[in-house]
Amino acid sequence: MTSETDSPLLAHIKRRINVSGPITIADFMTEALAHPEHGYYRKQDPFGRAGDFITAPEVSQMFGELIGLWAAVTWQQMGSPPKIDLIELGPGRGTLMSDALRAVRNVPGIGDALTVRFVETSPVLRTHQQTSIMAYGIPATWHETFDDIPTRANVPAIVIGNEFFDALPIRQFERGEKGWAERLVGLDAKTGELGFVRGAETPITDALIPATMRGAAKKGDIFESCAPAIAIADQIARRLNETGGGALFIDYGHPGSAFGDTFQALKGHEYHPVLSDPGDADLTAHVDFAAIGRAMNEAGARTGAVLTQGTFLRMLGIEQRAEHLKTSADDAQKTAIDQALSRLIDADQMGTLFKVLIAYGRDTTPPPCVSGVAG
Repeated sequence: MTSETDSPLLAHIKRRINVSGPITIADFMTEALAHPEHGYYRKQDPFGRAGDFITAPEVSQMFGELIGLWAAVTWQQMGSPPKIDLIELGPGRGTLMSDALRAVRNVPGIGDALTVRFVETSPVLRTHQQTSIMAYGIPATWHETFDDIPTRANVPAIVIGNEFFDALPIRQFERGEKGWAERLVGLDAKTGELGFVRGAETPITDALIPATMRGAAKKGDIFESCAPAIAIADQIARRLNETGGGALFIDYGHPGSAFGDTFQALKGHEYHPVLSDPGDADLTAHVDFAAIGRAMNEAGARTGAVLTQGTFLRMLGIEQRAEHLKTSADDAQKTAIDQALSRLIDADQMGTLFKVLIAYGRDTTPPPCVSGVAG
């Protein structure tokens, strides 16, 4: 049942459940985040202190600068090809790309080689991105999906995804007495409000839960599967194999597949009930980097060992960059630089929670910071 106080999107979701029965968490996330009119990412700018969360590029310019230099060295290691597509998935306000372009503008030849391609569905954020990079004079195009980006002969790609995979819709499966059942979103029989319900136990394939995980499961264990992430990883791997290039993914998650309920909502920089206020709160889940890596390796690409964000940024020289910035800063600015550095690399902040996965085409020289190669 719907209520007069329900938002248009909540009323829509309730009607859908009333007509067709409980929906998957993936369907709920898709409605809440990407509904054409009322979806969270379609109607607003969620980033920064005035939004619901702050990402690493908003913490400090150092983050985007170092990623830009990582991309430039990757380009140089490929022989400095005359054309290259620099692709960012889910680029937010364009802050990361702006900082990256500023950092690489003095690298000889790269400015003429670059075409920036953004994978972005939000009209609001597309406007911010266009404004952010306007000053650099680099050609840019916008695409709804990665698959929409044209593959150009002899034009390699460098792909950046910072906090992209965490917002892709997941499904959850719970181990029962005899087998697995999907966790669904339905309506409470008494209140008519959204709530979790358990579907029927059904056969589970390796595509949803790896056989090794199924064998180790206990009653009550929850496994999260993200088919869109696997599909995009496969697409990127095939692109890198075809044209050459590298990819850099940074997100919060776990390096190996694991059990657990990581589905969460953020609103106003605070955790929020996940089924409340769909369309007005961000929904995320921890990224299974092992699953992403397996998908890319199965498509023929190579991947490095999963790193923590702190380790990755230290390898790129963030501490030296911070010291350089402080040489021309006043005391207040020096304090702000130190605080931003700590937030990005310290173990009790973003440094350990966030992980880094680097992938590259099978015929491409390994990009910077790759170790423990797989695939």
